[in-house]
Amino acid sequence: MSFNSIHFAIFLPIVFLLYWFVFGYALRGRKSALTLQNLLIVVASYIFYGWWDWRFLILIFITTVCSYASGLLIGRYSTKGQNPNTRGSRCILWANIAINLAILGVFKYYDFFVGSFASLFGADEEGLLLHLILPVGISFYTFQALSYSIDVYRWATGTATSKSKGLAPTRDFVAFMAFLSFFPQLVAGPIERASNLLPQFLQSRTFNYRHAVDGMRQILWGLFKKIAVADTCAVYVNMVYGDIPSYSGSTLLLAAILFTFQIYGDFSGYSDIAIGTAKLFGIRLMRNFNVPYFSRDIAEFWRRWHISLTTWFRDYVYIPLGGSRTSKANIIRNTFIIFLLSGLWHGANWNYIIWGLYHAMLFMPLILLGKNRRYIDTVANDKPFPTIKECAQMLLTFSLATLGLVIFRATEIDNFTAWIGGMLDWSLLSIPLLIRRIYYIPLCTSITVMLAIEWLNRTGEHGLSGVPKWKSLRMVLYFFIIMCMLYAYPMQGQSQQFIYFQF
Repeated sequence: MSFNSIHFAIFLPIVFLLYWFVFGYALRGRKSALTLQNLLIVVASYIFYGWWDWRFLILIFITTVCSYASGLLIGRYSTKGQNPNTRGSRCILWANIAINLAILGVFKYYDFFVGSFASLFGADEEGLLLHLILPVGISFYTFQALSYSIDVYRWATGTATSKSKGLAPTRDFVAFMAFLSFFPQLVAGPIERASNLLPQFLQSRTFNYRHAVDGMRQILWGLFKKIAVADTCAVYVNMVYGDIPSYSGSTLLLAAILFTFQIYGDFSGYSDIAIGTAKLFGIRLMRNFNVPYFSRDIAEFWRRWHISLTTWFRDYVYIPLGGSRTSKANIIRNTFIIFLLSGLWHGANWNYIIWGLYHAMLFMPLILLGKNRRYIDTVANDKPFPTIKECAQMLLTFSLATLGLVIFRATEIDNFTAWIGGMLDWSLLSIPLLIRRIYYIPLCTSITVMLAIEWLNRTGEHGLSGVPKWKSLRMVLYFFIIMCMLYAYPMQGQSQQFIYFQF
């Protein structure tokens, strides 16, 4: 079930009404109310996830049981973090990590690595491949499950810090299932930390009108970015990338720029819908995007892009490897490891690995000069407009990110070389191919509106968090956004799936 489907438009109100008015207020004050609310979340999440293929439910249930059991077993070696049996806890932790990564590896990476080795040695690869269907969102919920086991291990061994938080194991299996399968962020994140999300399922929740209204605004903003921006860009991008050699360099450049807006509108749009939907149920999810295209260097870009994944690697891989409190050589090594793993996380294909290494190389000058944390504030903070220098910095960072996304979008290395070849041609100076004026009006309008609203609210939680105080202006803004979506939708031919479902 997808957020931009009619099924979800029916599914969400039903779950919302049952959650608050049947299992919430009707049972208010009873000890069973919280358990029944969590149980409803589990049932709704399994229906939501099983809508694609019921067989996917088997894998997420196995991951749930293994991670839950590992937490209990690790907890047996400790009493409130005192006198820990580190060796026993470590063995259980690594056993659970191995099981979860084995499931992920078989379904996502087996064919890639076996096929690559078979091709390298000239062997017949067809008989060795499994051709398994990749379960939707398996990378997301696997990493979320791993965060629980690691946080419990840190609690049990007394190694938790203010940055790498620990968490006592839970005995509430229903709450744990709700944490791992929570449907708004199940298939494409944000990748929540157990220390943040699980405790929310262990305490009573009350309906907050202000948060619910803000959640509806964020859902509207996410749908706008998905339908009016991402899906409209996809029409042009899919056409050009489907036959790269046939188009001029200027057309290829325009397609690359539009894909940069497409993937941002698509993925950040999903995150906004997920976070907004969670607010309707009294749950707070972490922010996943923070206006990344207003970044002044590539390090700032990665602090603002897919925040839940980059901070996951930081907390569970980068810092344990020594982080930044080590020699320059080790910092460079750690950086390459993180981006290599980030590329592999996105998919079993060489273009993702090259994309990760490309960004690692962009980090090198900043690390060597000690400027990788130069920009941790918001650009033009407390100012209406950026300086000329900041504009140039943002343009350069956007260009570097766009080139990286060309690598990301290429399904084969040949597609990337064809794109580069087309760009290094005099046709780059020609006028790019335009489809129809009626198509470009909503496209340019939507992109302009998205950038303008996000610039005006760049310090807010989301694009519509700083809506005008006057009700009449708010209604005009909402009406305009809805009209943009209704005007753009018929031109797309069919509803576009979210890009990150494939990861």
